[in-house]
Amino acid sequence: MSKVCKACGTSFETARDNCPICEDERQYIPVGGQEWVDFAALTASHTNKWEQLEPCLLSIKTIPKFAINQRALLLNTPHGNILWDCVANLDPATVTLIKALGGIKAIAISHPHYYTTMQEWAQVFEAPIFLHASDREWVMRDSPAIHFWEGDVLEIMPTVKLLRLGGHFAGGTVLHWDDGRGVLLAGDILQVTPGADAVSFMWSYPNMLPLSAEVVHEIVERLRPVFFDRLYGAFEGQNIRANAWDAVLRSGQKYIACLK
Repeated sequence: MSKVCKACGTSFETARDNCPICEDERQYIPVGGQEWVDFAALTASHTNKWEQLEPCLLSIKTIPKFAINQRALLLNTPHGNILWDCVANLDPATVTLIKALGGIKAIAISHPHYYTTMQEWAQVFEAPIFLHASDREWVMRDSPAIHFWEGDVLEIMPTVKLLRLGGHFAGGTVLHWDDGRGVLLAGDILQVTPGADAVSFMWSYPNMLPLSAEVVHEIVERLRPVFFDRLYGAFEGQNIRANAWDAVLRSGQKYIACLK
């Protein structure tokens, strides 16, 4: 049975003295040290809260709070459901609900902090996992479901593309869904600010280490030709429900200006 890091939610084959995800400067080792929980114990002590963000977009967030406390998003398209990012808890109710909604056709994850128990999710729903090859070294458990992709764009089904932006991680990825107006699922490759009208860009969020102006400029330029009206971030409440493309471009300009 897999062991899950209590600090970051990453799944390992067995408990160990260290977690490489936490040891990296983009995360942190808790003051009390590294702790582990059995996957089965996690699913017995936690549940997932669901929220409908749009008719075709659901948020899945674990309660009580666990590890980084991000949310996963379930996107329903005419070609199948996509799980965007991942939470460590996969309790029986979540399995039942997702199967009732048609299962999962594909799993795509923005960066290694949200890999968590992706192996269990893929096995239960018989779904492939799409990860950018630049972040291959951060996979702590192998799985036949994992597919590493390269380059800057991958169409995983009609109207749905993965875009590599880099920044927070070399393979930092966002998902673009062309529903006519455009939706961007950003994880925290773009971090929605508290007012939900802007984003920021960081190399390490917990340690507050910024990205360079050059890298932020590259991220913004990669997004410039990709139109999206709404943007959903990694955490509850991080929803820009209109004019999101303008907000990202404006935020990039402001970030760069602050570094001059």
